[in-house]
Amino acid sequence: MFHSYLSTWSEYVAKVLGQPDKAKILSEDAMREVRGGAAIRIPMWVWVAQKSDSLEDDLNRLDMENESRHETRHERSGTDTSTYSETVIYKETMPNGHVETNRHVKVNGHVNGHINEEELWRKTLSHTGIEAAGVQPVSVEDRIDRRVFNIFTLWITLSTNLLPIVTGMVGTLSYGLSLRNVSLVILFFSLLCCVPTEYLATLGTKTGMRQMIQARFSFGKYLVSIPVLLNLATLTGFCVIDSVVGGLTLSSVTKDDLKPTVGIVIIGVLALLVSFCGLEVLHHYERYAWIPAVIAITVATGCGGKHLNNQVDTKTASTATVLSFGALIAGFLIPWAALASDFASCVFAYTYCGLFLPTLPLLVLGAAIGGAVPNVPSWQDGYNDRSVGGVLAAMLEPAGGFGKFLVVVLSLSLLGNISATMYSRTLNFQLLMPWLLHVPRALFSIVITATVIPVSITAAANFFTNLENFIGVIGYWAAAFVAVVVVEHTVSRRSDDAEYTHKAWNNRKMLPSDVPAIAAAACSVALIVQCMAQFWYTGPIAVHTGDIGFEVAFAVTATLYVPFRTLEVKLFDK
Repeated sequence: MFHSYLSTWSEYVAKVLGQPDKAKILSEDAMREVRGGAAIRIPMWVWVAQKSDSLEDDLNRLDMENESRHETRHERSGTDTSTYSETVIYKETMPNGHVETNRHVKVNGHVNGHINEEELWRKTLSHTGIEAAGVQPVSVEDRIDRRVFNIFTLWITLSTNLLPIVTGMVGTLSYGLSLRNVSLVILFFSLLCCVPTEYLATLGTKTGMRQMIQARFSFGKYLVSIPVLLNLATLTGFCVIDSVVGGLTLSSVTKDDLKPTVGIVIIGVLALLVSFCGLEVLHHYERYAWIPAVIAITVATGCGGKHLNNQVDTKTASTATVLSFGALIAGFLIPWAALASDFASCVFAYTYCGLFLPTLPLLVLGAAIGGAVPNVPSWQDGYNDRSVGGVLAAMLEPAGGFGKFLVVVLSLSLLGNISATMYSRTLNFQLLMPWLLHVPRALFSIVITATVIPVSITAAANFFTNLENFIGVIGYWAAAFVAVVVVEHTVSRRSDDAEYTHKAWNNRKMLPSDVPAIAAAACSVALIVQCMAQFWYTGPIAVHTGDIGFEVAFAVTATLYVPFRTLEVKLFDK
């Protein structure tokens, strides 16, 4: 039906141009030139003009004759208003691999003809400012945003908040390391663990694919759901941590009037509103949100700085303790790689600087604060009452009312992190099952918020214990995931971006099977268990070495994936 409509319209336009013999060619070219799974709206006369020998003349003649015909048509129908029309073609790759093409003719912006409910829903969302785009790859023609500086400001806002400070506090408060040792561990592990995120971020701009869509070219179409689920769990955990820290900090402004539970709800709802509007609004928010956060953190450091040199006495650090804390830093940084391409030579530098530059000093600042807490009574009281939020409120207490205002600013600094994490999580939901591709992303944001808030309220009771248990574990799967994706790109696809064809992203037959990636990662688990060191479990190897689980996960998975994938290529040519 749509093909017949398109052919009729092509014949009409071709006759207007005086080239009726090209009608069929134009129809076929028009169909063929709509690429990818996203909806692309292009007037039919664009294709016709591209095929014409005299572009400008044909466009002018076409416009005049179209205007004349439409005016005449409406005069006969009793109206005096001139109209304009355009043909809109939508081409979408369905979950089963079938390509569905719809054609509509718009007259004065109104659609005559069939429009499905999904497209109507997407149009409604777009008019309200809510992003309706999903996980479909973005074609080269649609990659029109060249503002790569947005990547820098995005990662700066993701990192310039209370989360690195809290993580740094773990090194001195929980691991018992000195400020010097913690600072050295943070420096060297951060330099190393920021690299995977920056590298994978460059692939997003080159391929036009979200991070977990790229993962289909390694893990296959269906079992990619395993890393997707693990990533969802990781992102949920970070949302919970952010909500708890933000809620505790917000409630510390008025200890009796605002309970931590209410603070958590406020942070969760505000993050929902930001993430609801999609990447464009997110970039606008992240462009400036880090500035007040930097000011607030600087003032807090100035007010409490005189106590930071009052560090507790520590024992000599063991190699096992140093490596275990290093694994915690890896768990804090490496999981960003699983969503790096969801937001964006130059890209690498901006992402690396945006992630590394704020994270390093804030982690060290957190370590200094954590080391001083036991020796500063007011800080210790604040820590006992509102955890990290109480400590920051105590640090800013000398600033009076302005200090309380800055505590609110610090609590809101986490919105950029939660919103971006929540945005990426909605995209991951759409990859779990084929039919979820047709569920608008905005609905997932609501479901996520409804899940995160009650979990955050529960986790707030034993915050630092839950923080250590969570961050300590997530680095294992993230390292294995990075190993598979990087080896696939550099070895199997020889770093050729053209290998990631948009025709294949949702076609099982054109993607690798699930076996090599899952088998390589699964085989590494046996050794990871022996090398992990957590408060609730320590493997026999980790007793002597400390936690080296993420290093083992990366090395073993990368080593095994090469022969597994090579064998698949030889046997099945995939």
